[in-house]
Parts: sequence; structure tokens; C-alpha cells
Amino acid sequence: MIPEPYLQSLQGGAIIGLATALLLLLNGRIAGVSGIFARALSFRGPELSPNLAFVVGLVLGPLLYSVVYGTWPAAEFRMPLLFMALAGVLVGYGTRLGNGCTSGHGVVGLARLSPRSITAAATFLTSGVVTVLIMRLLEML
Repeated sequence: MIPEPYLQSLQGGAIIGLATALLLLLNGRIAGVSGIFARALSFRGPELSPNLAFVVGLVLGPLLYSVVYGTWPAAEFRMPLLFMALAGVLVGYGTRLGNGCTSGHGVVGLARLSPRSITAAATFLTSGVVTVLIMRLLEML
């Protein structure tokens, strides 16, 4: 039996895995959220409908969660909005620089044993660990 705190994470991971596998099998596309989001915002091309549907699905995810569990997903923001906005800009820049995001490289690329994705995922994880370490050290000051 899976402990309750981990069940929702397991369900979410399974849904992400299923969605990325279906997108690859049915459309031949890698589910890189940053690329899908950018193409949906371009509002042109034959891929507009699938990309827009994917983004709408991301937005509707929390609504579905609230229907299933009767509450909104728990989220705690301990950083000022300005820092979160700056972090978002840096992540967006990094996804363009790395030619993909954590979903494209980390979920699909690792499953395909792509050397570029293995390097990218190692860089994402290392950067995250270093960032958290620096943030915690700054909190202690």
C-alpha cells in the first residue's frame, strides 16, 4: 500500500508519463512544455490546435484536482512575487538556451536515453540543488 502523501504524486507522475507517451505515439511529438507553450502562443501553423489543447489541459489540471479531491492543490510561496517572476524569466531563457525543458529532456529524453537529455537533466538537478542550498544558507543569515 502506498502512503497517502505519495499517492497524489504517483498519480500525477503516471498522468504525465501517459500524456507524453501518447503525444509521442499519436503525434510523433516530444512533450516539451516550453516548446508547446511557445508554439501555442505563436497562434499560427497547423500545430496550433494540439498545442493550444495541451496548454488548456495544463490550466484545467488544478480544476480537475479540486473536483477529485474536494480541495485545491496545496502550494506555499515563500518568495516575493518579483523573485518568482525573475526565476520564471531565467527558466524561460534556460529552456531556450538548452533547447528544451525538464519535461522534454527529463521525461521524454531520459526515457529515450538521449545523451543530450541526460546532460541537460543532470544540469537541471544540479542547478536546483545548488539554488536550494544557497537559499537555505541565505535564510540562516
